[in-house]
Amino acid sequence: MKPSPFIAVEGAIGAGKTTLAAMLAERFDFPLLKEIVEENPFLDKFYQNSGDWSFQLEMFFLCNRYKQLEDTALKFVSRRRPVVSDYHIYKNLIFAQRTLKGGQLDKYRQIYHLLTDDLPKPNLIVYIRADLATLQQRIKKRGRSFEQDIDPGYLERLIEDYDEAMARIKANEPETVVIAVDGNAMDFVEHPEHFEQIVAEIKERM
Repeated sequence: MKPSPFIAVEGAIGAGKTTLAAMLAERFDFPLLKEIVEENPFLDKFYQNSGDWSFQLEMFFLCNRYKQLEDTALKFVSRRRPVVSDYHIYKNLIFAQRTLKGGQLDKYRQIYHLLTDDLPKPNLIVYIRADLATLQQRIKKRGRSFEQDIDPGYLERLIEDYDEAMARIKANEPETVVIAVDGNAMDFVEHPEHFEQIVAEIKERM
């Protein structure tokens, strides 16, 4: 029996994940799972001094996403109900591997796998792939104060990390469909036809 759709929308900071996830949830009439970002009390401290606050920041995100996905497993996946999420739990490792070093990263990886290895994973990922200029433009447009001074080099490394992560998922998780969206050429907010293209591809692959 084919599993119910568990769709995750992913991409680097500013790619438009939450916007697209909300649009897809409305179109398909699926519940929407949104990650907690601005509620993280360590964000401002992290952007001011990443070295001192990285571990606290990443652990807050991990624990909150774990709780959300645990609830998702009970409410939706185990009951064969579809759901759309604006993140994949794997993003925790993507970010942690950039912000944590040495023993802290080793501890984090152990906790990550302990918490997440038995959680349900999305069976379809929509990956919004955008270059630095596009990400910077969208970050500026949405106006989160704590994001305005993000190091461009950090964003460029995140783009590379996401490309590698999606390639790894494709190679190691054949049951997971990855749909790549060109975030530079496609504006699914301003151009309804772009959104319809994404919807059509999802319908083909669900």
